[in-house]
Amino acid sequence: MATGIGKFYGLFFKSLLNKEVDFDTDTIKVVLCTSAYSPNQDTHQYYSHVTNEITGTGYTAGGLTLVGAVVSYDAATNKIKLDADDASWPDATLTARHAVIFDNTPSTAATKPLIAFVTFTGVDGVTPTDISATAAPFQLLWDSAGIANITVA
Repeated sequence: MATGIGKFYGLFFKSLLNKEVDFDTDTIKVVLCTSAYSPNQDTHQYYSHVTNEITGTGYTAGGLTLVGAVVSYDAATNKIKLDADDASWPDATLTARHAVIFDNTPSTAATKPLIAFVTFTGVDGVTPTDISATAAPFQLLWDSAGIANITVA
């Protein structure tokens, strides 16, 4: 079981303002990557920048489509939240360090905008850690604050 709140790729907002992403209606996917992938918030904009996707039993290359993707705004906290149902690979044997969320609607990896990523951490909540499953469910349990959120100032 992996949990955490994501960080936005900085260039996601450029993609959003250029009308490249519609989180509510586009096909939003999540892929798992090994520790060899280093997410770069400042330079990674498209799926072609993602490297070292995992392989394993019960995992399909290209990731899993997120169900129930939704954008909400809370006026009391001034937060915009991206959320979806938790994701699960039911009978998996794999090891992952990162989950990468991206818009799979465009036709090529060079045009599929990255949205956010989660780096799995240990018990301390800080140290990056590999998470494994062996012939068991591998679950992404999104934080109660959503996949990622931003405060509007």
